[in-house]
Amino acid sequence: MSSMTFSIDQFKLPLYQVDDERYEALGVWLTTDISIYFRVCLDALAMIDDVSHGRQPFEEWSSDKFDVHFTPERVSLQNQWLEFQHGEYPVPEIREVLERYWRFLVSMPERTHLIREYHPDLPQWQADLLLWEETWKRPHPYRGRLF
Repeated sequence: MSSMTFSIDQFKLPLYQVDDERYEALGVWLTTDISIYFRVCLDALAMIDDVSHGRQPFEEWSSDKFDVHFTPERVSLQNQWLEFQHGEYPVPEIREVLERYWRFLVSMPERTHLIREYHPDLPQWQADLLLWEETWKRPHPYRGRLF
């Protein structure tokens, strides 16, 4: 896969950089649809794991920015606002980029000024992982592999 890197802007929001414009839609999807939200990234990771193992995604991707379709072979992205911004990517590429994006999100500074009710004693990503598992009533497929 082409190189994709992530950084943080002055507002502590994610940015991406690609050296191949074919990955532009993927970078926009990651930084706008998933953005800084661990639970959304957990959804994407679970969906890519589901299709990698021949299962249907546990739900359809819901977004006001992108139409996203997961199949065992490919993930297709279509920006709902920009018709020209679309892409299809092999599942192994999406898996690798999602895993790197998760690591990037976890490495971002914690927003300590925010008050959380759900497991405030844990880092945000761990609390969101527990909430994800509680919501879907199953262990996250990446538990033990990525976290």
